[in-house]
Amino acid sequence: MQRRSLIKAFTLSASIAAMGLSWSIQAAETIKVGILHSLSGTMAISETSLKDMALMTIDEINAKGGVLGKQLEPVVVDPASNWPLFAERGRQLLTQDKVAVTFGCWTSVSRKSVLPVYEELNGLLFYPVQYEGEEMSPNVFYTGAAPNQQAIPAVEYLLSEDGGAAKRFFLLGTDYVYPRTTNKILRAFLNSKGIADKDIEEVYTPFGHSDYQTIVANIKKFSAGGKTAVVSTVNGDSNVPFYKELANQGLEATEVPVVAFSVGEEELRGIDTKPLVGHLAAWNYFQSVENPVNEKFVADWKAYAKAKKLPNADTVVTNDPMEATYVGIHMWAQAVEKAGTTDVDKVREAMAGQEFAAPSGFTLKMDEKNHHLHKPVMIGEIQEDGQFSVVWETEGPIRAQPWSPYIEGNDKKADTPVKSN
Repeated sequence: MQRRSLIKAFTLSASIAAMGLSWSIQAAETIKVGILHSLSGTMAISETSLKDMALMTIDEINAKGGVLGKQLEPVVVDPASNWPLFAERGRQLLTQDKVAVTFGCWTSVSRKSVLPVYEELNGLLFYPVQYEGEEMSPNVFYTGAAPNQQAIPAVEYLLSEDGGAAKRFFLLGTDYVYPRTTNKILRAFLNSKGIADKDIEEVYTPFGHSDYQTIVANIKKFSAGGKTAVVSTVNGDSNVPFYKELANQGLEATEVPVVAFSVGEEELRGIDTKPLVGHLAAWNYFQSVENPVNEKFVADWKAYAKAKKLPNADTVVTNDPMEATYVGIHMWAQAVEKAGTTDVDKVREAMAGQEFAAPSGFTLKMDEKNHHLHKPVMIGEIQEDGQFSVVWETEGPIRAQPWSPYIEGNDKKADTPVKSN
């Protein structure tokens, strides 16, 4: 009896060991990829589509054989528009889920929340949204725009005859680091162009703010002092009541144009855009750009939305941060193939100079020194159908300036390369 028990115990142990080995092999056959976006709360209106675009891109890469012969396995977490929770979820992705890379964040406050975690643990974050600059980290690749690739060109356009030759500027933003730092840069830039502080107004509202009646009335009053433009760094679902109030008070683009840095096709879905025709947005990509790469990108996204039964699948759109997500994931995959490993230090090195033919119609390059993409700049006018007509664009991609020359002391940092920890 004893001998039979021993044999049974040995057989059971061997089976468990074999199962463990099987699980280990199975785990080793995939490369885990983190997706860190708000799927609830005030930022869900903007970030949910980035999560879905990341999943589509991963499916596309997997269909072509994956990376290093392994399938990518997405690990999706929801920080719920809660900034400290971004850091917790980021730490979870790195320490528990053991992801090789993370694609995520929208607001700068969420990025700055996770940044110490990724630097401490030597994780890799791809950040797909325009931001205020004044940062370079060895653990972050910035695939959205720096101020000289969005904010500065947009205001230059508003100052020009083609853009309305504005003499007064109303800077309206959500109250956090991105709008405040961007407006600090823009104020200094406007001062350098001869616009006095008395002709610049700054107003900030909290995340989730919904009552813009008084603010829009104040914009109308401010505009009585001379040709006025509004620069909007309002983020998240607050854009819906802001644009509705513009329409309610009859503030048309011909009277006071609004140029937005955080409003694209996705945010305009579900809004009656007829009263908003002519208002502007500055990005590095619009769905409406015409080229074969973009035609396929848009078609693939619409087909994916229907296949996955995404909400309102019949009306899905692409936008700039979605393109930046798509480009970033493909560039990371190329860098891993080049490095022959997912090791962060080696992938970081392999990212320098990576190129990718983007839906914008340009071949984008990751700068060899500053972890930012070279990107084209486009300014679009809102159309009745919620799309944008491009009214101005650069001839090609321009190099990012993470350290704005309009902030004192940045001239010494201008071309300083990112240094590894």
